[in-house]
Amino acid sequence: MSNNTTQPEEKGFFEKVKETIENLWDGTKDTAEEVKDKAADTFENVKESVGAKKATVSRKATAAKKTVTAKASAAATKAKAVAADVKAKADTKAKEITAKAKTEVAAAKKEVADVKAKAATKAKAVTAKAKTEAAPAKKAVSSAKKSVAARTTAAKKKVVAAK
Repeated sequence: MSNNTTQPEEKGFFEKVKETIENLWDGTKDTAEEVKDKAADTFENVKESVGAKKATVSRKATAAKKTVTAKASAAATKAKAVAADVKAKADTKAKEITAKAKTEVAAAKKEVADVKAKAATKAKAVTAKAKTEAAPAKKAVSSAKKSVAARTTAAKKKVVAAK
């Protein structure tokens, strides 16, 4: 009879935690990259629209040019600030997830150690009980062997005396 099972092995606790952390980390990185790309696109759109306005306004007074440049700069600064804020939030979230995972892993390790200690204690108790219960049985077997040996010797003596 084979001890191999036909069912796939289940993943352990630590592998599941590791995969969860990796998935969360990848998701956070992807979100940060998407936000960064959107911010860059927004920045380019603002730049293009400001550039178009700037071309039509270039014929007007110098004061109007300074205003358009200031607005473009403000929009760029705002887009950069939003991107930096999103990145900071993503880093904070990743740190929180990592800290939570470390806490869960530590708790799991403690639980495993407790289970091992309980199993060792139980094994010692069972071994001690088996030894105490086996002693009377050993004595009974020993006395039975002596009795059989004595009978066998007596029977041999009778057979020898009968010849």
